[in-house]
Amino acid sequence: MLYFSKLKIISVLIITLILSYFALSNFFKSDDELFSRNINLGLDLQGGSYLLLEIDNSPVIEKEVQNKLIQIKKFLKTEELFYRNIFIKENKVIKIDLDENNIEKVILLFEGKESKINPYIDQFKSNQFDVLKNLNSIELSYSKYGLIQIKTASQNQAIEIVRRRVDEIGTNEPNILKRGNDRILVELPGLDNPDRIKSLLGKTANLTFRFVTQTEEESFGTEKLMYQDGSGEAIVSKRIILSGDNLVDAQPRMDTQVNETVVTFNLDRVGSKKFAKATSTGVGKNLAIILDGKIISAPNIREPIIGGSGQITGNFTFQSATDLALLLRSGALPAPLKIIEERTVGPDLGQDSINAGILSLFIGFILVVFFMIFKYKIFGIIANLTLIANLLILIGILTAFEATLTLPGIAGIILTVGMAVDANVLIFERIKEEIKSENNKIIAFDSGYIKSRTTILDANITTLIAAIILFILGSGPVKGFALTLGVGILTTLFTVYFIARLLTALYVIKNKNKEKLI
Repeated sequence: MLYFSKLKIISVLIITLILSYFALSNFFKSDDELFSRNINLGLDLQGGSYLLLEIDNSPVIEKEVQNKLIQIKKFLKTEELFYRNIFIKENKVIKIDLDENNIEKVILLFEGKESKINPYIDQFKSNQFDVLKNLNSIELSYSKYGLIQIKTASQNQAIEIVRRRVDEIGTNEPNILKRGNDRILVELPGLDNPDRIKSLLGKTANLTFRFVTQTEEESFGTEKLMYQDGSGEAIVSKRIILSGDNLVDAQPRMDTQVNETVVTFNLDRVGSKKFAKATSTGVGKNLAIILDGKIISAPNIREPIIGGSGQITGNFTFQSATDLALLLRSGALPAPLKIIEERTVGPDLGQDSINAGILSLFIGFILVVFFMIFKYKIFGIIANLTLIANLLILIGILTAFEATLTLPGIAGIILTVGMAVDANVLIFERIKEEIKSENNKIIAFDSGYIKSRTTILDANITTLIAAIILFILGSGPVKGFALTLGVGILTTLFTVYFIARLLTALYVIKNKNKEKLI
C-alpha cells in the first residue's frame, strides 16, 4: 500500500537535506571542514595543461642486460660450465660462445619453469629471456613478456616520481594516469603556463659525485663531461663515489658568507659513511657534482666532510635552486621522459564549455518541466519536484566525494534528467491502466508503482552495467561521463521510489474521493 512509516519519512528527509546542503555548498563558503567541499572542475572546464609523456626504456633495458650478464657469469661458474666468450651484442642481446659439449646443458638451464637463472613468469606462461641457439653459441634476449615486466616496473616508478614533482609545485588536483605500458598522461587543471613543469619532468635528475682527474685526455675509466653553464669541460672518473639514492633531503638556502644561493643536502647513514671516507682520502682533489651527465660544480675538498651533509653551488638563482632541490628530493626517474603531445586549454574556453553545458541543462530541464505539468497536472508537479531533488542529491554526492566534473560529466547529468522523467512517465502510464480496472484509487496507485518496478529496474540496471564497464575500461572524459551517469541512475531510483512515491501517497490519500486524480 501507499504507506510510509515515520522512520522512513524522517530518513528520506534527512538524506535529502544533507545531500542538498552539500550541493548548495558549491555556491557559498563554509568554515566547517565537512561542508566546505566542492566539485572540482576538470581540465576542459577549468582550463589548464595536458601533457602526454613517453618513457624511453632503452637505458633501463641496457642496464638490466648488463646486470644479467654479471649474474650469468657467476651462475655458469657455479655450475662449472665453461664458456669461451660472453658479451653483450647490440646493447640488448647476451651472446655466449660455448664448447659443443656444453651447449645443450646450458640451454636446459635457461629453459623451463625450474630455471634458476631465467625466471619463469607464471602470469604470462613464459620465461624472462628467449633462448636462441646459433651453431656453437646461444643468444639471450628479453622475451615479449620480459620486456612488459621491465616497462611496467619502469612506468610505475616514473609515475611515482612524476607525482612527487607535480605535488611539490602545489598544482591543484593533478590527474596522473597510465597510458599503455610506456606512456604517462599528466593533466594539470588551472595551470595555463606549463613551462616549469615541462622543465622539471624533462630531467631525469640522476645525481652522482665523482672525482675530477688530473689528466688532460680521456683514458680507460675516465670520461669528458661539460659544465652545465657551458663554461668548459673536465675529465672525471667513471667511479661513482655517491649517488642521489643516498640523499634524504635537499633544500635551497642563501649562503650569507658569499651572498649566493646554494642547495644544501643531507645524506642517509650509508651515504654519510661513503661521503666521509671519500672526502677524507680525497683532500685537495676536486669533487664533481654531476646531474644528468653535466657538471653542476666541482668544488675543491679542503677538509673531510663527516657530518652527512653538504651543499651544491653553481651560480643558482633562487628559482633554479628550488627546482634542483625539488628534483633531488623527489628522486631520479628510472628512464628519460619526453613530451610527445601537449595541449593547453584556456580558461575562456573552459568557461564557454561551462556556460554551454549549463544552458543546455537549463533548456532541457525547463522543457521537461512544462511537458510534465501539461501531461500529468499535479503529478507532473510532483515529478518536477522529484527531478529537482534528484539533481541536488546527485550534485551533493559528487560534492561529498570531491569528484572532478568534466564536460562529458555534464552530459551525464543531462542524460540523468531524461532518465528520471522516463521512470515517472512509466509509473504514471501504468497507474492510468490500473485505474481502468480498479475502483479503489489507493490500490490502483500502489499497483502502478509495484507493477512498473520491474521495467524501471531492468532499464536502469542495464544502463548502470554499461556505465560501470565504461568507468572500468574508459579513461579521462569517458570515466567522468560514466561516473555521473552511474550515480544519476542510483539517485533516480531513490527519488522515484522514495520521494516521488511519498509525495504521491500524501496527495492520493488526501484526495482519494476525487473522481479523476490523473
